[in-house]
Amino acid sequence: MRLLSSPRKIKTVVLFSAALVALLLGACEKKEDAFKPEVLPLPAQLSTYEPMPIPGDNPLTPEKVALGRQLFFDKRLSADNSRSCYSCHVCEKGLTDGLPKAVGAYEKQLPRSSPTLWNIGYHKEFYWDGRSGSLEKQATAAWKGGNMGAQDKEAEIIARINALEGYKQQFQKVFSSEATAENIFQAIAAYERTIISGDTAYDRWQRGDQSAGDDAAKRGLEVFKKAKCDNCHAGVLFTDQQYHNVGVGMDQEKPDVGRFTVTKIEADTGAFKTPTLRDIAKSAPYFHDGSVKTLEEAVDFMLGGGKDNPHLDKKNLQKQTITKEERDDLLAFLRSLSVDCTLKEPPLPQK
Repeated sequence: MRLLSSPRKIKTVVLFSAALVALLLGACEKKEDAFKPEVLPLPAQLSTYEPMPIPGDNPLTPEKVALGRQLFFDKRLSADNSRSCYSCHVCEKGLTDGLPKAVGAYEKQLPRSSPTLWNIGYHKEFYWDGRSGSLEKQATAAWKGGNMGAQDKEAEIIARINALEGYKQQFQKVFSSEATAENIFQAIAAYERTIISGDTAYDRWQRGDQSAGDDAAKRGLEVFKKAKCDNCHAGVLFTDQQYHNVGVGMDQEKPDVGRFTVTKIEADTGAFKTPTLRDIAKSAPYFHDGSVKTLEEAVDFMLGGGKDNPHLDKKNLQKQTITKEERDDLLAFLRSLSVDCTLKEPPLPQK
């Protein structure tokens, strides 16, 4: 075997070897730096109540939900990088923001409070006045509007997402395209459909675990029915998903007319969507304008028949007289609907 003796040949081999090593090291580094999304199985709770209606053009997959979860927590979607979807729907506040009225991008004061997202995938209409007919449309509107302020920065924000390799790869895998306004909110809506409350103390005792609820809460359920609270807070979702005027804010000089802005039907003046009672103990302040600070005050307001006005829903809301003990039991029942929220921010693409 001939030994390499030419300095030129030796230099060539050395340079080739160095280049090969650099290439291999670069490949290893790139592989190590590649973003790995946290992909979880679809939650079994999707059939907790009944099969959730899923749009035919936006089926659920673990990869899409994982992508939507990242975007839900990503403040880079807002015009000023100040807030994410989660900013208005935090665990410790019952998936609301705990404010009387929501605050959007650029610290803009919004006209209504942030409603909870528990079991939102089972709802048919969205916002307090039901003006949006799909979860995808609602999420897009919140992004463009005051919540996240993207109206004049849509292209810039989408370009920001597409510039992140970690997102770019996921959008190609899930949607076979780059990020767009449409598929960003398809992914977020897919994730939101997995936000399900079905394991409260109330649910566990209803399934037969009598140790899950105390006696006061169990008596409180009977008071709840006696006081006809279930006229509107109906079924396992504790909302009829309908619109009712209970008088909140109707004494203002220019009251929020609620559902009327959508239907233009006079009877809908001052009517707002029935909020779910799940996690109600943590979602103060209450009602669409956050005007009632505590759960006790909210209960007393409703037991008192609301606030009289020409459009008050007297069919479903009438003054109820109960004892102090029954009121205490009713409050105990409402607290048994509290949720052990486990939503947490996943790793987000950084480059």
